[in-house]
Amino acid sequence: MLVRFWGTRGSIAKPGPSTVRYGGNTSCVELRSSGGTLVVLDCGTGAHGLGQALVASGPPPINGHILIGHTHWDHIQGFPFFAPLFIPGNEWHIYGPRGVGSSLRESLSGQMQSSYFPITLKELGATLHYHDLVEGTLEIGDIHVTTQYLHHPALTLGYRLEADGVTVVYSTDHEPHSTPRIAGIQAPLAGEDVRHARFLADADLVIHDAQYTADQFPAKRGWGQLFHHDPTRDDDAVDRIVAGARDLVARVGGATEVFAAAEGQLLELDRKSTAMPSVGSREETARIDPALTLSLSSVVVAVADPRVARILGDAVTDDGLRLVRIQDGNAIPSLLRSERFSLVLLQQGLKGRDALQVCRSLRSDPNVIDRDVPIVLVRNGENPAEQQAEAEAGVTDWLIWPFSEEYARTRIRAWVLREACRWRNAPLPADEERRLEALHQTGLLDTEAEERFDRYTRIAAALFDVPIALVSLVD
Repeated sequence: MLVRFWGTRGSIAKPGPSTVRYGGNTSCVELRSSGGTLVVLDCGTGAHGLGQALVASGPPPINGHILIGHTHWDHIQGFPFFAPLFIPGNEWHIYGPRGVGSSLRESLSGQMQSSYFPITLKELGATLHYHDLVEGTLEIGDIHVTTQYLHHPALTLGYRLEADGVTVVYSTDHEPHSTPRIAGIQAPLAGEDVRHARFLADADLVIHDAQYTADQFPAKRGWGQLFHHDPTRDDDAVDRIVAGARDLVARVGGATEVFAAAEGQLLELDRKSTAMPSVGSREETARIDPALTLSLSSVVVAVADPRVARILGDAVTDDGLRLVRIQDGNAIPSLLRSERFSLVLLQQGLKGRDALQVCRSLRSDPNVIDRDVPIVLVRNGENPAEQQAEAEAGVTDWLIWPFSEEYARTRIRAWVLREACRWRNAPLPADEERRLEALHQTGLLDTEAEERFDRYTRIAAALFDVPIALVSLVD
């Protein structure tokens, strides 16, 4: 597998004398498998140089796939300047996170309106296919891709790509969910940080956001950012960060190689000699549009602070989700016994019983419809020891106050989309051919159609609110 960096800067392009070695263009990475599958990770200003190189490399068609982490400017500004998109006969598939509002195509077309750009999206010459993604898996040529939500104020996906016996993880605009470890406190990973660590595990190359140092992080918390260098950081400053990171690895006895991504840098990843662990199944689950499920999703907001309640309530309703407010802790278990919810947001200080008692009740009550419902605790500040006890009580994750409505909305979107209902095909049994042969031998499939069976099927599908394909009739 070949990986080349075409843009390594974050926020805004900053080419100049002070960024010669690491580059000034914004996020864009080229990845090629040995089978010839071309994937472009993000389409910042670095995409211009990549596009010119692709056009110069040979005659059309030039086909490929663009994976966009999110649609902030530094990840899409190169899209209108990516030359292969203008050439008729080329075919490109474009992937990005599906929110609960505008689609990926609508987001990309926004920066190409006549007020900002002379050419509209529909005037591009190449054939374009848009794929709105959620968390899950998909196949792109001979590359297996796993997607996972990252920690950023905008809904953002990270990509884990497996091919040729190696694994690359692309994880930009992600900040830790918990901060004690940044300050040097040896606290155990918990909640979303555990999921993120698993997402990175056993990768051969991790392209990870490292825009801010530990000293800068407190003032930048909530921004979500030795890739994606800050535009104010020159080459020498990047060198110092790399030296510090390498020293940290050495002090803990690690073997990880740390380097800062540099524009134009080419990496060739060799196949592992041992079997590579796979993340998730090989069934495609990331392309499924959860829009219908989201329209039926309900969120419980059980918080005592009126300021927090207002922000969370607005974040829920602005995305078209159903909001259920409640302040009596005793009433929450009975509510979840009667109805399925996509998310429960809790805060200490409720009437009746405290938040941890509510968690324990929801996790242990056999009459609760969904005992695995995500339970997120709103808390003031972090405390690793207390959060460990909260996790043991059943807390899934935390929202640390203070936070903005936009930040809360993005986190709620990720939690709800992760829980969205997705139909999956059952695996075929090993003796499927024998079973089909036996079925054909009965002659049942050769009988004349009988309308009453269709009628019974329609009634059953309506009664249980399921697809017709799920209904089986046994005489």
